[in-house]
Amino acid sequence: MFKNTVFALVLALGLSACQQQPQQTTSTAQAQTSESKYYYPEKGDNWERRKPEEVGMDPALLQEAVEWAKMQETTQIEKDFSTQKEIFGEPLGPLPATRANTNGIILKDGYIVAEWGDTKAADPTYSVAKSFLSTILGLTIDRGMIQSINDPVAKYVKDGGYTSEQNSKITWEHHARQTSEWQGEMWGKKDDFIGKEAYGRGERKPREIQEPGNFYEYNDTRINRFALSLLRLWEKPLPEVLEDEIMDPIDASETWKWVPYRNSIIEINGKQMPSVSGGTRWGGGLWISTRDEARFGYLFLRNGRWEDKQLISEQWVKEATTRGTVGPDYGYLWWLNTEGKAWPDAPTTSYAALGAGQNTIWIDPEHDIVIVWRWHDGKQNELFKRVLAAVKE
Repeated sequence: MFKNTVFALVLALGLSACQQQPQQTTSTAQAQTSESKYYYPEKGDNWERRKPEEVGMDPALLQEAVEWAKMQETTQIEKDFSTQKEIFGEPLGPLPATRANTNGIILKDGYIVAEWGDTKAADPTYSVAKSFLSTILGLTIDRGMIQSINDPVAKYVKDGGYTSEQNSKITWEHHARQTSEWQGEMWGKKDDFIGKEAYGRGERKPREIQEPGNFYEYNDTRINRFALSLLRLWEKPLPEVLEDEIMDPIDASETWKWVPYRNSIIEINGKQMPSVSGGTRWGGGLWISTRDEARFGYLFLRNGRWEDKQLISEQWVKEATTRGTVGPDYGYLWWLNTEGKAWPDAPTTSYAALGAGQNTIWIDPEHDIVIVWRWHDGKQNELFKRVLAAVKE
């Protein structure tokens, strides 16, 4: 339904283009299968729960962690998104009328051990979308559509975006590390972020551009260029790629949607296609529920495997969560804890997808835990510390 309707409606109806009818599903809890030693939830709401003590956790300490998390509502993003333009500049795409309050879910060994708030609300997840784009890059490489992540993008994409001397040097890895230093304009937003009207509080002072690969900058214009380049390769909308290759196989709901900007429509092979963004800085973006994000996080906890299918290679999961040599503790559009600075009380092997409003998908392979925490005030380490305190030795 998603792929057959949303893109035509985007062009015709604007905001209503991206609405979907939620699917009515029923399922039974799935026991461990013969194909895997791990539990995987089936489609629908009947995700098996376990009492904390059944998975080696202290129930009282876990409940204390949850009660603390419930009190940490974000002050960055208003519930009606009324401060969006002030913070980020002139929007290019739609925003919902409202969002859920802070909410979250904690998985241990794949089972739900704690859940609070409205975890079914399909809200914008801001830059968490970047980790989904990273995953599409991994799929592209797994399928041999890109020979090497170190190849210049210009080798594959011939739309004029990489013809300048500067841009011709940019590789796929540069984009994934946010070190591309791509120069240009995407959908009316320039790479330099100069101007309060266009970029709000995110405006920047002029600086000298660097060689690709030598300077890290968190830059949505460049990420949107990266998304367009992936679209050029796949020749079908990235939401369809994500749906077919990841979201349907992990039995996600049908409530999620990747909303394009009103002007980010291009023509490929005679068809109009939307190019999606790596966030909701300028509206649109990935609108998804906490429960669906938990499935995505659990896929990564299981190194790209879901039941008997390797959806994305284990090698990609490893590479995507390995630190680069330039910039912060950052992988391929994933935030890392390699240096123990991001979350001092968490394992250095843990990593996360992060977005504004403090949208968080945190993955802890050492303790077999996934935490999705939405609309909080940014004290991730405090929650992780409290949850880990509940894990019995």
